Amino acid sequence: MSEAAATNTPAKTKEENKNIKLVNDATCTFCGCVCDDMDLTVDTDENKITKAKNACILGKAWFFEHTIDHERPVAMIDGKEVSVEDAIEEAAQTLVNAKFPITYGLSDTTCEAQKQAVAITDLIRGNIDTTTSVCHGPSGMAFQGVGEMTMTLGEVKNRADLVIYWGGNPAESHPRHFGRYSVMPKGMFVPNGKKDRYIVLVDVRKTKSAGVANEFIQPKPGKDFEILWALRALVKGKKINNSIEKETGVSIETLENLVDRMKNCQFGVLFFGMGLTMTRGRHFNSGALLSLATDLNEYTHFVAKPVRGHGNVTGADNVVSWQTGYPFGVNFSYGFPRFNPGEFTTTDLLSRGEVDAAMIIASDPGSNFPKAAIEHMHKIPVISLDTKPTATSKLAHVAFATSTYGINTSGTVYRMDDVPITLRPAFESPFPSDEEILTAIKNRVHELVKAKRYRN
Repeated sequence: MSEAAATNTPAKTKEENKNIKLVNDATCTFCGCVCDDMDLTVDTDENKITKAKNACILGKAWFFEHTIDHERPVAMIDGKEVSVEDAIEEAAQTLVNAKFPITYGLSDTTCEAQKQAVAITDLIRGNIDTTTSVCHGPSGMAFQGVGEMTMTLGEVKNRADLVIYWGGNPAESHPRHFGRYSVMPKGMFVPNGKKDRYIVLVDVRKTKSAGVANEFIQPKPGKDFEILWALRALVKGKKINNSIEKETGVSIETLENLVDRMKNCQFGVLFFGMGLTMTRGRHFNSGALLSLATDLNEYTHFVAKPVRGHGNVTGADNVVSWQTGYPFGVNFSYGFPRFNPGEFTTTDLLSRGEVDAAMIIASDPGSNFPKAAIEHMHKIPVISLDTKPTATSKLAHVAFATSTYGINTSGTVYRMDDVPITLRPAFESPFPSDEEILTAIKNRVHELVKAKRYRN
C-alpha cells in the first residue's frame, strides 16, 4: 500500500508538484495597446508562463513562447564569448572612435533604457532614430506641422459614439483594441457598448476588421489625401464636384453621409494606421486627417490618434522628444539636436553608406531594411542589444543578450495614447536588462570622451 493510500491523502499530480507563482495585473508589451490586466501563472521551476488570463492570441504567443536560452553567451565580440566588461569596453571604444555613429531601434525596451541611449548618442555627437521612422514617422511630422486633437483610450471607451478606423486592420494587428477600448466595451456615456456606437472602416481592401464595422468604405489605393481633403471641404460647407467618385472610388453621397455623422456625433474618434502613413502622401495624409479632426471641433468633440505597433514605440517618441525636442531622426553632430527626416533617418543613412558605426537596440534592421542598408551594416562595426538571436545580432561586432521587458524586467512603457504604465515582471532572467548595459556603456563613453577632450 502506498503512503498516500495509507493516509487517505490523494497523490499529488505532476501539475500540483510544481512551484506556481501568480502575477496579477501584469502588462503585455507585444503591441501598442499595452494591456495591463494580464493575470499570469508562472511555473517557477522552469521559469515559464503557463497561463495568461485576458491575453489575446498575440499576447498568449508573447507570453507562452518566451523562453530563456541558458547556453547563449551574455556578451560576444565577433561571435566569440567574452566577459560583459570586455564587451562594454569594446562597445564604448567603437562608438567614441567613430566619426558618424548611429543609435537605432528602442521601440521594444523600457523608457529608462531609451533615456540612456539618448545620453550616449548626445555624448558621442551621433545620430539617434527609432522604428517610428519606418512606421508612424509621417504622423510625427504631421503633429509638428498641424497639431493633434488627442485623448486617452479610456475617454474613447466611456464617450465615443462614432469610431472611424482609417488604413488599419486592428482585428489582426491589435485584437483587443475593439473589445477593450473602442467598439464593444460599455462606457459611462455609451452604456450599451457597440449598440450605442457607429463604426466606420476605411481601407483599400476588405480585412477581418470590416466584419465589426457598421459601414465599410473602400477607396482606390493612394487616394486617401483626396478623400480627406474632400471631407474637409464638405465639413466647411463647400460643394464637391461629382468627379470625386471617379477620382477616389468613393461616391459623393457616401462622403456627405459620413460628414453628417461626424458633425452630429457626441464624441468622434479617428484611429489611423500605416495604411495612411506609409502610402502615397505620407505626412500629408496624416496632416489632412489631423486637420479634419480640428475642423470638426467647430461642431462637436472630435479626436484623432495613430494606432501604434511596437509595445513601447510611443515611449520612444516621448523620451526622444523630451531629451531633444524631436521624436526621431535626430542628429547631434553639431553639438545640438537637429531634425530632418530623409537626412537623419536610419534607412537613408545606411543606404547612402554614411555611417561608420551603429548601435542597434531591441530591433532587427538586418532582416528587414533595404538591401543597400543591410550590405553597409556588414561593412561597419555594429553593437546589438537583443533578447533573442537575430540577423542583426549575428552580424554584430559586439552582441549583448538582454532580458525581456515586461516579462523579466520592470520599468516604464507608454501605451499608444501616451499613458505611462509600470511593468510587473513575471520572473527574473540571467541576462542583464537593456538599461543596465546601456548605463554601463554610457558611463564608459563619458570617461573616454572626457579623456579625449582633455588630450585635445
